[in-house]
Amino acid sequence: MKIIFAGTPDFAVAALKALSREHEIVAVFTQPDRKSGRGKKLTAPPVKQFALEIGVPVFQPTSLKNQVELIQGLNAEIMVVVAYGMLLPQSILDIPPLGCLNIHASLLPRWRGAAPIQRAIEAGDSQTGVSIMRMELGLDTGPVFNTLTIDISKSDTSQSLHDSLSALGAKGVCETLSALQVDPDLVPAPQDDTQSNYAKKIGKAEAELDWNKSARYLHQQLRAFIPWPVSQTRHNQTRLRIWQASVLSEQPSAPPGTIVACSDLGVDVACSEGILRIEKLQRDGSKPMYYSDFRNGYSLSVGDSLAIDKGENGNG
Repeated sequence: MKIIFAGTPDFAVAALKALSREHEIVAVFTQPDRKSGRGKKLTAPPVKQFALEIGVPVFQPTSLKNQVELIQGLNAEIMVVVAYGMLLPQSILDIPPLGCLNIHASLLPRWRGAAPIQRAIEAGDSQTGVSIMRMELGLDTGPVFNTLTIDISKSDTSQSLHDSLSALGAKGVCETLSALQVDPDLVPAPQDDTQSNYAKKIGKAEAELDWNKSARYLHQQLRAFIPWPVSQTRHNQTRLRIWQASVLSEQPSAPPGTIVACSDLGVDVACSEGILRIEKLQRDGSKPMYYSDFRNGYSLSVGDSLAIDKGENGNG
């Protein structure tokens, strides 16, 4: 099958690799190169890097509105879109005979929007997956050809789930294309809009840990925000980023945000319900450490209070 592929980050590379083994990729569309890293060096998106490795033509327009003639001339049967980061106008959606497919990292209609992986973990969902849908103008509203499901473990972070769903999406889109080759008239199932909810984009300001919430929720939140923006709190004027924690079920006997115990296992902090044990943390200018090592260079004590400096909320 002749395919146009549109995608940008690491998440999309697995699908491009899988499709290139089974089909003809006639072109890849991706975001323009961006400056990144401390040196602000112009860097190609991961999808572009892989496309060049396999010798596929790459296009990086700032908009698709003026790409109609180019895309028509590619004579592709279908377009596959994975985390492209750019809207497809109706004029583009109408070009491929088999339409445009999208790999979305949730079990649609749950978690439509920009951050489905993070919001699923934050909400405490026990399962998530990928949906292979036919694209339309609405935000992740298109009918679904195929869904693949995985469990969310209590240790999953957005990074680990991202990697699992990337591979699952590659499998799902290949299965869907195989089905369409057998039956081009295959009809996808419409979504139930009444069951939808919105996965809004993650913002830096959300990284603040609110100790007035339950330990269970804070554990979900900090796992959702790894590797970015990483949940944080403050001890006096020192910012602490939290990379790993666990939930203790006993009820605290101190106000939320109070350290109630310190040991080699971690720092136990009172929440509105339960206790959050901080196991791995980081302060500015240092690297993430387990508390057994962290305590050698920085002192936290029972009775100390942890809180965010409101004046710097979202600036770190």
